[in-house]
Amino acid sequence: MAHGSSRATGPQRIVCLTEEPTEVLYALGEQDRIVGISGFTVRPPQARKEKPKVSAFTSAKIDEILKLEPDFVVGFSDIQADIAAVLVRRGVEVWISNHRSVDGIVDYVRRLGALVGCAARADAYADELRRGLDEIEAQSARLPQRPRVYFEEWDEPIITGIRWVAELVRIAGGDDVFPELSAEPLAKARILANGDPVIERAPDIILGSWCGKKFRPERVAARPGWDAIPAVRDGELHEIKSPLILQPGPAALTDGVRQIADIVQAWARRR
Repeated sequence: MAHGSSRATGPQRIVCLTEEPTEVLYALGEQDRIVGISGFTVRPPQARKEKPKVSAFTSAKIDEILKLEPDFVVGFSDIQADIAAVLVRRGVEVWISNHRSVDGIVDYVRRLGALVGCAARADAYADELRRGLDEIEAQSARLPQRPRVYFEEWDEPIITGIRWVAELVRIAGGDDVFPELSAEPLAKARILANGDPVIERAPDIILGSWCGKKFRPERVAARPGWDAIPAVRDGELHEIKSPLILQPGPAALTDGVRQIADIVQAWARRR
């Protein structure tokens, strides 16, 4: 995508503390503005090869970031508040987004584009993401039955999925079994004391994405009493790789939701 005239405006040296701003800026053709990225970045693959890795999620190489002389740093959530505070005190401009919903992700694309000086392209990209979601939702509306879906973000302690995940499950044709917990923005509010509530809610499908750790369906199936869960009985335990679903960015709205939709549709065909 051509840069056009926007190169003369907006920040020119951006550090991305998480993955989603990197993916958005590459999609907008503005990758030349990026001077540093998160070490967890895997999308797009070339970013990992091209850009210095200067942060994890809860920590960052402050001195390395400062050496890059950024004029704009982008991060996410209260978990990066301390990193942001240090950089702000060192005179760096920082934007910490805190979006937790599908609508919030789409709006994030628009806001980030506006902040770096390419609002029109960002609006067009956000519209494209929304159209893709609408198409998947239209397909899922034709399913004869909606499965109950349990999404697990971590195993010890058990943490259920966050809001945008529950919303993507619904778009893909399923119903999240813990809608009241998915609305909680902080992970500590989504911890289950034990596995009994999952047994009680009897999900038809279990999706696991253990925040970068490999999902082990055999361990989940072996939990006390879980053999009574329809998903365990029917072998409906599926991993979704963390970069596809646990970052509130384009990946979740494209490859992530499509993978959920594929799982849901395959389940429906077997009914």
